Amino acid sequence: MSQTLLSLLAFAPLVLAAVLLVGFSWPAKRAMPVVFLVTVLIALAAWGMSFNRVLASSLQGLILTGAILWIIFGAILLLNTLKHSGAITAIRGGFANISPDRRVQVIIVAWLFGCFIEGASGFGTPAAVAAPLLVALGFPAFGAVIMGMMIQSTPVSFGAVGTPIVVGVAGGLDKAGITEQLVARGSDWDVFYRLITSEVAIMHAIIGILMPLFMCLMLTRYFGRNKSWREGFSIAPFAIFSGLAFVIPYAAAGVFLGPEFPSMIGALVGLVIVVPAAKAGFLLPKETWDFAPAKDWPVEWMGDIEIKLDKLSAKAPMSIGLAWSPYVLLAGLLVLSRVNADVKAFFTNNLVLGWKNILGETGVSGDIQFLYLPGGIMVLVVLATFLLQHMKFADLKAAVGESSRTLLGAGFVLVFTIPMVRILINSGVNMADLPSMPRAMAELVSSSVGDVYPFFAASVGALGAFIAGSNTVSNLMMSQFQFDTAQLIGVSSVMLIAAQAVGAAAGNMIAIHNIVAASATVGLLGREGQVIRLTIVPTLYYLIMAGLLTMISIHMMGIGDPLM
Repeated sequence: MSQTLLSLLAFAPLVLAAVLLVGFSWPAKRAMPVVFLVTVLIALAAWGMSFNRVLASSLQGLILTGAILWIIFGAILLLNTLKHSGAITAIRGGFANISPDRRVQVIIVAWLFGCFIEGASGFGTPAAVAAPLLVALGFPAFGAVIMGMMIQSTPVSFGAVGTPIVVGVAGGLDKAGITEQLVARGSDWDVFYRLITSEVAIMHAIIGILMPLFMCLMLTRYFGRNKSWREGFSIAPFAIFSGLAFVIPYAAAGVFLGPEFPSMIGALVGLVIVVPAAKAGFLLPKETWDFAPAKDWPVEWMGDIEIKLDKLSAKAPMSIGLAWSPYVLLAGLLVLSRVNADVKAFFTNNLVLGWKNILGETGVSGDIQFLYLPGGIMVLVVLATFLLQHMKFADLKAAVGESSRTLLGAGFVLVFTIPMVRILINSGVNMADLPSMPRAMAELVSSSVGDVYPFFAASVGALGAFIAGSNTVSNLMMSQFQFDTAQLIGVSSVMLIAAQAVGAAAGNMIAIHNIVAASATVGLLGREGQVIRLTIVPTLYYLIMAGLLTMISIHMMGIGDPLM
């Protein structure tokens, strides 16, 4: 079989996923089992992998799936707990009277608060939280969904306390093989991993400065009575100030603290700076911008769910400080467990489920660190919240039930997706003496595109997120491909993996799964195509900027990595 045919065959699982999910509109729960079975057949028949290694890789994937589901459960449980305790109502109410200007509201409520929710919960929750809040504040449902989807950009790589990097990138790479190369060059995995995290944070920060302005521009151009770009540009000083207030602490957290913290810290610092500035009128234009009267809105802007602020107050009033306390506790525990050596050792060495050299296959291992993973820390915070906010047991039980149902929906798809990814990664050990499938894909790309490929690396990540509906899954599927491509064309693997993560974050703005979730909260289902036609604009901005930054970093600045 020719090398080109082998490379095309290696691409087949990803192409099949795209065709079934996008072309035939199959749900992921139906498409991914088929893709998994096709991957198994290719691994056994074309790559000559042993059945034992395919099975071991699948089991490794299931262990990794367990780790992801544990994080998802903790993140959704914390959000549902705060919903049932009344904390989310208190937090929402705190935003209601900051400014009557809709552009200011979208920056503070959607961008900054949405980025915080992304950092704490991830998995599409910020759009689902921000969209109904914006409708409650008087936004048209369609506009609220667009703004909610635009949150799914800069903070997403570090969403759910870093899951797309902690699990997506780390789980999507051949850690054992890369570590061997790093050690041979006098480096180690931790240095490589920190460099990737830093580059992701810096690239996002540069691009993300303008995202609040982009949100205002989209708001005034497509939802204003005058359909004006100028009315969006008139708030540019405040929007850029708000962008900087978020991205500077965000980037610093990524460089110095790691992948768990940037989105939460950037948003918290941003809120502390921007909210008082807005109340003081700092850098705000003289005119206040608002929508046309609701009676003049087109019917396609309207959802079939009416949300009013007084309907968000079913629970007894709670102070803002008490409402925010679980998130403050979460941030504190995360920092402590990552920075303090003794605390880190306790969390990493207790409640660990692992399997080394699964079924005797060398290099195929996996473990779940129940305490150290963000899921465990979030469950601890939920227990503390139960006590701090004087919740009823029935409310906590309801939160657990809702979170478990969400988990079952996500779990079925991941049970097939991640084992498929691990088979691809582990396919380098085979009886046909072939390179791994990601390596074969990379060989085809490197011979076809060569030095200009870095410009398209972020777009590959976005395509993965569009197909899979998840930054984390895109990183799992494509990180090793990006690494192998970098090795073959002789450029920084750190930069290509970082571009992958950044592009996969941007791809969330057009991911069908996220659009449906956000639309459902405001009763606007069935208009996914219209949403994509608008969100593709900021997505293209993000991918073009990421491509240019990657090219400049590699070909003009000569940024390398420990493997160069």
